[in-house]
Amino acid sequence: MRVSIQRIDPTLSLPEYHTKGAVGFDLITRQTTVIEPGKIALVPGNVIVKVPEGYALVITPRSSLPRKKGLVCPHSIGIIDADYHGPQDEILVQVQNITDKPVTVERGERIAQGLFIKIEKAEWDEVDSHGAETRGGFGSTGTHV
Repeated sequence: MRVSIQRIDPTLSLPEYHTKGAVGFDLITRQTTVIEPGKIALVPGNVIVKVPEGYALVITPRSSLPRKKGLVCPHSIGIIDADYHGPQDEILVQVQNITDKPVTVERGERIAQGLFIKIEKAEWDEVDSHGAETRGGFGSTGTHV
């Protein structure tokens, strides 16, 4: 799949898949950002990506982010739509500092990864009922007696 990408700072490298089996490519930060304790910040990912029609780009934190930096993504994942590629649409990674000290994310640091996911849009068939069989509601599986 060929994907159009624009770097904000061309001195930084393009996103890369770091192993042959990697499904996600790493996004690197465009500028050093300090996140104060308990605060949420947007870290610039240096790229504008034109997501191919029929796909979504999912942005997830790198699995080591909480352990190594004390940062989590408060929204868990980011979804980049196919029509989000204008001149101001740099991918930003939302992070929250869960430590009691300021955390610095350095320019050029790998902070998140992106995955292209094939999607289909639903066409709704409204019904009055889905039948009599139920599972017992939200949180009903995995309960212990």
